[in-house]
Amino acid sequence: MVIYLWFHSFIRNDFFTHLNDRANVAAQLYLKADEITADSLGKVRQHYLKSLPGELVRLYDSRNSSAFIPDNKQHWDLQTIETVRKKKYVEFTDGGRQVLGIYYKDNQGNFVILVSATDIEGQHRLDKMLQTMIVVFFIVGGLLYFVSRLLATQALSPINEVVKQMQLIKATNLNLRVNEGNGKDEISELARNFNRLLAHLENAFELQKTYVANASHELRTPITTIIGEVEFALNKQHTPAENEKTLQLVLEETERLRDTISGLMELAQVDMDYTAAELNPVRMDELLWEVNEFWTNRYGAGLLKINILNLPEHEGLLNISANRQLMFIALNNLVGNAFKFSGRQTVTCDFYADERLIRLKITDSGIGIPSDDIDKVVRSFYRSDNARKFAGTGIGLFITQKIVQLFNGRLTIHSTEGMGTAITIQFLHAV
Repeated sequence: MVIYLWFHSFIRNDFFTHLNDRANVAAQLYLKADEITADSLGKVRQHYLKSLPGELVRLYDSRNSSAFIPDNKQHWDLQTIETVRKKKYVEFTDGGRQVLGIYYKDNQGNFVILVSATDIEGQHRLDKMLQTMIVVFFIVGGLLYFVSRLLATQALSPINEVVKQMQLIKATNLNLRVNEGNGKDEISELARNFNRLLAHLENAFELQKTYVANASHELRTPITTIIGEVEFALNKQHTPAENEKTLQLVLEETERLRDTISGLMELAQVDMDYTAAELNPVRMDELLWEVNEFWTNRYGAGLLKINILNLPEHEGLLNISANRQLMFIALNNLVGNAFKFSGRQTVTCDFYADERLIRLKITDSGIGIPSDDIDKVVRSFYRSDNARKFAGTGIGLFITQKIVQLFNGRLTIHSTEGMGTAITIQFLHAV
């Protein structure tokens, strides 16, 4: 449409240019006719004034009367003639004809020259062009449709592939992942986010199964022991010493059961927050002093020795993005284990921070961990043989490692059996 309208305007203006030429030629012919012979005038008239289809030329003098060319019936009204005389130059369309008027001054007087004709050839070219453009429009439109369908199919094929992979994933195989590709486009971003969602769902399902398995296993043992002891006490009469021993055993198993339930509740709380923890800046040195205050109130001052090895000039470098409650649980578990397995001897915490990292190293002089068990103690409910005489459930380190990993930290254990344990947690600042 734009091309057609542009060409229509171009042809129309071009024809007005021809009419303008005809008007000037007519002025030269008629107003200068006294300077050339009659034969020459006739030849010029035949050559110049009869070549445009339906051409009509009129010259009007100052009295608005037709001059030089007889006009029995006034072709243009007085208003049109006066408009040309006033504006000096006029272009307009009258039906299918184009009309041009000029005001011409000559020694014989001032004249209005009006020329009109029909641009049959131009209209024919416009019609042909319109037909051609319509045909080309539908041909190109059809080609664009099929090419667009082909390109759209190719462009959407990665999405279709991702959808097919998504349809294969069910609750029984949440370990599957969709192909993220090597690109950085929106499809790869969609696949990455979908895989993150799957990871959270898989973790939630795994946590649920692990929790149920651990709870059933750990709760069954003390309950079975308690039932057995009570049944044994009820079967026959026992001496007061035997009854006291039975009650003492029931009490111990009940306390173990209580500790197990407390540990499971804490584990459940951590699992609930594991994938939905609210992250805020947590200043680690302040959190460490809070842990120190907790154990000071419980055991007395001086048992937890804190060494500040380095502090950066900028206080913001002491912060990590974490959940304060979960981080307190992690640090508290580490310090509590150090006190428990060292017989409440002094525990040392070395704190180091710089522009690159924050590191806390908690060291005790307790029973230590056998070298074969160092990688196992972070499993849920696992306890080394030398730790079984201490009360506990084997959940603390498991919970601590999960929390540290949740906030992109790293937990490492160095221990020598009989000499003590050093556990280090480290967080790198985001670059």
